[in-house]
Amino acid sequence: MSARVTLQRLERAVRVTVTFLVVTVLLGNGGPPPQALESKIERLTWEWTFDFLSWELRTLSRKMLYSLLAPQRFMSDLQQSRFVLDYLDRVAEARRLDREIERIFSDPEISDPVGASEREQQELSLLRQEMRARAPVAEAVLQAQVSVVFIREGGFGPVILPPVSGSFTPLPHILIISPRAIIETIYQQQLTAGLSAAQQSMIEERIMQADPEVSAYVTAIGGLAAYPAMLLESSSIDWVADTMAHEWVHHHLAFAPLGWAYMESAEARTINETTASLIGDWGGQEVVLHFYRPLLSRAKGLPDPLRVSEEPTEREVVFDFRAEMHHTRVVVDRLLAEGRVKEAEWYMELQRRYFVANGYRIRRLNQAYFAFHGAYASEPGAAGEDPVGPLVRRLWALSESPAAFLRAVAPATSLEKLQTLMTRQVG
Repeated sequence: MSARVTLQRLERAVRVTVTFLVVTVLLGNGGPPPQALESKIERLTWEWTFDFLSWELRTLSRKMLYSLLAPQRFMSDLQQSRFVLDYLDRVAEARRLDREIERIFSDPEISDPVGASEREQQELSLLRQEMRARAPVAEAVLQAQVSVVFIREGGFGPVILPPVSGSFTPLPHILIISPRAIIETIYQQQLTAGLSAAQQSMIEERIMQADPEVSAYVTAIGGLAAYPAMLLESSSIDWVADTMAHEWVHHHLAFAPLGWAYMESAEARTINETTASLIGDWGGQEVVLHFYRPLLSRAKGLPDPLRVSEEPTEREVVFDFRAEMHHTRVVVDRLLAEGRVKEAEWYMELQRRYFVANGYRIRRLNQAYFAFHGAYASEPGAAGEDPVGPLVRRLWALSESPAAFLRAVAPATSLEKLQTLMTRQVG
């Protein structure tokens, strides 16, 4: 038996093991007590709950089929990169057609939007068929490219475990629950993909009316560490490379204390997400530099999903979103520490309107919003004065390689352990 065949079998076995682990963690082993918060929320949101098991089985079977066929092995490195960019161009065209169809249906002057959008609907249907056929190959190429970067540049060794794996798919929304009196994630749940803004707001209001002591927030996401990772359908090579690298870090940490403690504390969650963001940013940039730079006619920046317009006005240029969000979080934390919950909520709504006026589409700004976004502390912003993010960033800066950084941070499940680790690092 050749070494290549042995490695392929090992990778398939690891994929099955990781998938089983992820499904077990996501679905749990039993229901909560009847009066528990989780039980109450599940009763209120059951009709929008995302079916992870069906998605995992469907996606894993498709992945295994294409791993046997591996059509990308007949392409050169340059052809593989061109194939991915061609796929992303199709994604951009599909999004353009979606927007055009939406415009037609929202135009009050068009009496027959179905007929008026017939050509666009047909084009979109054909394009979606092509994308479904091409997506597995594009995914396989990106998986291999991220793996190469981690092995050659990141110091992760000759084999990446678990294997890098991702799938372009409609992503579920995430429901976050925080107490009103303190910013902390006490529950989160995956909801079905494609929820409208009205549905998101309705779910939040339904939960907050049922339990006046909690704050609820529903949001779209850019990726999710199921296995394979769920990747947002984006036309940006920067975004997809970054996200695939980011989600692999979560997969790797699923076998380490930091991954096991993800849902146990806000500190562990922030360390985990900040670690994934830092390595993801690095890995995505390296993939673009090594495999795509010769093919890109211009630098493709990562678009901010909150932005309303792509061309900033003079007023928007001087508005520092991260600095203003950081300031907002600091003030909210102070008000909540003083027990002034209603004043904090009034202030968050005032600031939300200020963000919207400056071009940032924030539908709801509350405690649950900060509990979710504050965990991503690779840059200053929604985390406020939380010391966890700066410590992780400092450890990243002092580490000799991404692999050394990940090995060091994997056991650090609390601020205290992170501080001890930093003392050893600089000592």
